[in-house]
Order: sequence, then structure tokens, then C-alpha cells
Amino acid sequence: MELSSEDALRVNVLVANAQAIRIDENSMTVYGLNGEQEMRFPLNPTGRSDQYLQAVRNTLSAAVLDSPGGYPVFLRRWTRMGQIDNDQLDRLLKLGEPEAVMAVVCSRNLSSELARRAWWCAPYAEHARRMLESPQVVAGEMGKVLADYLIEHLPFETEPRDMLSTVRLVLQPGLIDEQQKQKLWESGARQKTYRIGFLEALPNDLPASHAPNSKLEACTPRLMALAENPYAQQLFGLLDAPGQAFLAVAQDVLLHPADQEVASAIFNALGRRLCALCRRAGLRELGEIDALLKRLWQEDQAVQHLLAELPELEAELQAMLRLAHVSEHLLNPIFGQTDAVGTLMQEKIEPVTLPLAQDIATLQGADPEQVGRRKRRGRRR
Repeated sequence: MELSSEDALRVNVLVANAQAIRIDENSMTVYGLNGEQEMRFPLNPTGRSDQYLQAVRNTLSAAVLDSPGGYPVFLRRWTRMGQIDNDQLDRLLKLGEPEAVMAVVCSRNLSSELARRAWWCAPYAEHARRMLESPQVVAGEMGKVLADYLIEHLPFETEPRDMLSTVRLVLQPGLIDEQQKQKLWESGARQKTYRIGFLEALPNDLPASHAPNSKLEACTPRLMALAENPYAQQLFGLLDAPGQAFLAVAQDVLLHPADQEVASAIFNALGRRLCALCRRAGLRELGEIDALLKRLWQEDQAVQHLLAELPELEAELQAMLRLAHVSEHLLNPIFGQTDAVGTLMQEKIEPVTLPLAQDIATLQGADPEQVGRRKRRGRRR
């Protein structure tokens, strides 16, 4: 199908003058953006609407990319992988093609100006999240615009992965103010997934106050004397107030994940907080972690030195090292056999979550057995 002569002329004029183009399929209107100025014109179809819209896109593609067949099909496979990585991204925003916009927002070369044009083309939450993964966009004027949109849109998200990603991204420095951050934190009391976003983005600066572990004061001089010992420094961080706040939030989410996405996310957040101490990634059973820790006790001189100086922290050290090797891989053997959610899922993963919650209790200076008792009382209620 060919365009009417009037539409063909308008499309070519728009290509020559616009920085970005979008098509409203419902109203059959083509829009163009030039700086802050918006242009538009209605289409005059000479046949079926869907065929005519494809003809418009073919015309745009021929003028912009010299590809009369439309947006190249082979490029679609690379769009969401961020593999469209060239110096002519701006031309993709003149195609009126949703997948071309996605290619731009996922690109590693995305600038704040290109983000502004892409956002005009398609202001969707998924696009905002993709663009906030770019340091250039976060540092530019569009960073706060996208973060504000995501904060406003967050109550309407239904997928835990999107909630977690949104919170993690908007907590990047300079995007939201303290009032917004506090409101988001308070919302996490009802929506635990938000708290995981805080654990990932601000593991040492959570907006929650917590007292240090009662053992820390007596152990501080000896821990500080072991400045070159990685285990000592990480242990000091967990026993201090910020680390205790992290552990309190992590334990709350760990015992009450809403679904498999949330459970996997909290396991990953725990392991990421202590990843510097991880000696082998991807372990699938707690028994494998315990076997690895046994070897560390026997072979790692830094572990032995720490135990020689602070024997009273042996239980805390063991708990910390077990948490350092935690990831979603521990849940895969269980999730591979069930699609349960809610309380049923919590019961199925309890053989993994309960020992880890007890490790957290150990690091908090609490009785690990109380965790199991509280869990059993909660089930009876």
C-alpha cells in the first residue's frame, strides 16, 4: 500500500525537521518532536488502518535508515539485550517503531538528551527503569524526571521484580529527596519487596536506627587492630549499628517472602552484602556451604588469626560466612519442584530459610532457637 501524496509529503517533511517521531494508532496521528516543540498531523488512510500504518513506518524507515522494508527484523532480537550500540541511536527514534525505542533505552550509549526524546516517544515504566540503569541518564536532567514517575507509578505495579527494581533504581544518589525516601521506606512495612530494594541499594545506610551488637564494644579494639583481615572488617560492619539494621530487615523479609521472586531476591541481597568473603558461588545446599566453611577453618590463615584473637566471636564468624555464600541457587532445588506462593511456599523453603534466620539471630546477639519457636507459633495462629 502506498501513502496518499499529502501524507507522503508530510512524513518526509517531518523526518527532515523532527528529532523524534511517534504514532498514535488510535487517533491515526503522527507526532514529531523538535527541541521542546511538538508537531503533529492526522493521517488520511487510503485502505485498512493497520496496513496504512505499516506503510507509514516503511516510509519512515526508508527515509531514516534506507531500509524500505521497515525496522530490520533481525535487530529486534538484540533490542532488549542492549546490543544496539552505535553513534546513530537518534535515528532510531524517528521510526515510530516501539521496538526501536526499546533499542535506544537499552543502549549502553544512552545520553540524557536521547533519554528525553525516548521518554517523549514512549513514557512507560519499563522504559524508565531501563534508562535509569545508565549512569549518564542518572546524572542528567532526566534522572529525576524518570525517578519521580516511577515513584508515582509504584503503587500500581503488580510484579515483585518490577517493584524491587524500581526501588533499587530510584535510590541511586541524587534522584529522590529524603522525604520521598522516608515515605518509600514506610511503605515497605506493608510491601516487603520494597525493603529488598533498600537492602540492595543502601545496605549500609538504611533509614532505620538500630543499636550495635552488645559484644561490639568489648571487641572493637581487637577488631580494629586486625585492619588487614577481611573477615574482621566485615564482621565489625555487621555487628555495628548499620549492619544490625540490615540484618533486622533481612530477617523480616527472609521469614515472610510473598512469592518465589521475593524469596530469590532476599537470598541474593544477603549474599551480595558479603560477596567479598564468598569463596565459591552457586552452592545449592547448606551442607555444601558447611563443608566449605569446615575447610576454611582448617586452611584459611585469616580465619585462624581472627579466631585466635577473638575466640568469643566464633559463632558470629561462622554465621557471617554462611550468609556470604547464600544466593538464589539454594532455592532452585525446591522451586524446581513447586510453584507454590504465600504461606505454603514459606513452609516448603523453611529448611533453608530457618537456619539462615538463626544465623542472623546469632549475629544480632539473640537466641537462635527463638526464631524457630516464633515461626511455629505463627503457623499455629
